[in-house]
Amino acid sequence: MLKGLSFEVFPPNTTIGLNKLFETLQELERLQPEFISVTCSNGTNNVAETTVKVASYIHQELNISTIAHLPATYLSRQEVDEVLSQLDKLGIHQVLALRGDILPQLTPKTDFQYASELTSYIKQVAPQFDLSGACYPEIHPESISRLSDIKHLKKKVEAGCHQLISQLFLDNDCFYHFQEACELAEIGAPIIAGIMPIVNRNQALRLLKTTKTKLPRKFLAILEKYEHDPIALRAAGLAYAVDQIVDLVTQDVSGIHLYTMNDAKVAQHIVTNTQSLFTSKTASFVV
Repeated sequence: MLKGLSFEVFPPNTTIGLNKLFETLQELERLQPEFISVTCSNGTNNVAETTVKVASYIHQELNISTIAHLPATYLSRQEVDEVLSQLDKLGIHQVLALRGDILPQLTPKTDFQYASELTSYIKQVAPQFDLSGACYPEIHPESISRLSDIKHLKKKVEAGCHQLISQLFLDNDCFYHFQEACELAEIGAPIIAGIMPIVNRNQALRLLKTTKTKLPRKFLAILEKYEHDPIALRAAGLAYAVDQIVDLVTQDVSGIHLYTMNDAKVAQHIVTNTQSLFTSKTASFVV
């Protein structure tokens, strides 16, 4: 097992896509991640029907620790109870409690408005679960300030989150400044750094359109030079992610969570080029 390195996958919406994901997971198993988290789709039955199914496969068939995502905004208390019951019977006791994206075409449920409320509820009704929370090194897109963001994050941790997994970032200095802010606020939960290798033009354009991620000069230069050269862009994007991980592990980050986008080859490349960092006797990860 590569202590300190974990993966994220997302369940597709078709049976064909799901079968392909299972094949991808078999490839990811060979890389021996510490755990694999499974996302879910807001406002659908995917939480119960697909996310739990994928998490079950990872836990029971691959014997890898897994974390199931639960979005507060689109779940009622009854639905949360049902999902927790299913996970408990499967022996899965790790959940990532999220607010979930607010989508204009969907009507949110009213039982939970924030991730902290979902976290607190799960701790009350199912204390056997270990809860993780999401965090934003560059501030939540809807937050009015860094101070407000940190206050909400501390509330989430106090509600019961034992660790935090960050959204993607491309500037490691942003992550380090965020760590310092958390330390000043006495947020003691370990913070796992979320890394997403940018390997194609469409992915880069979506990133530019949908997030407020800071784009460092080095990354912008890659996009500008290789925008219309997919092979070179993929190679440069993977190299950029490897550089980020080397720097983060050298600075004793609590862990690396790789957003694989269900691409086993991306994960294989990252592991091939960073594996020695995670198996080094001098590596230090907070548990």
